[in-house]
Amino acid sequence: MTYQPKLTALADPTRRAILERLRHGAMPVGKLAAGFDVTRPAVSQHLRILQEAGLVRSRREGTHNFYSVDAAGLDELRRYLDQFWTDALAAFRAESERAATPRAHSPGRSVRARKGKKHGKR
Repeated sequence: MTYQPKLTALADPTRRAILERLRHGAMPVGKLAAGFDVTRPAVSQHLRILQEAGLVRSRREGTHNFYSVDAAGLDELRRYLDQFWTDALAAFRAESERAATPRAHSPGRSVRARKGKKHGKR
């Protein structure tokens, strides 16, 4: 269950917003923090959580840490979520094939009509 820390990290809207900003390339904390309603240390804390979850990585350049999206971590999360998509597509295919199969119509009343009569309803 290595996807669990990733899902937990992404449960926070600020962390999702940080990750979305990093889609466009690596950034230092100061630049990332600009425009958020939280302090720079709070952004650093969010980055630490994203990094521990394997969604963000950092590299040091001089006195600055640059953060970027960790593609391997996102790929792991995508593989987990793709299971649901695969299952949904399989269920859709099965239902489509079932609906496309011609059914023999039985003469007489419907099941609902028979049940209604049994209980004194029409």
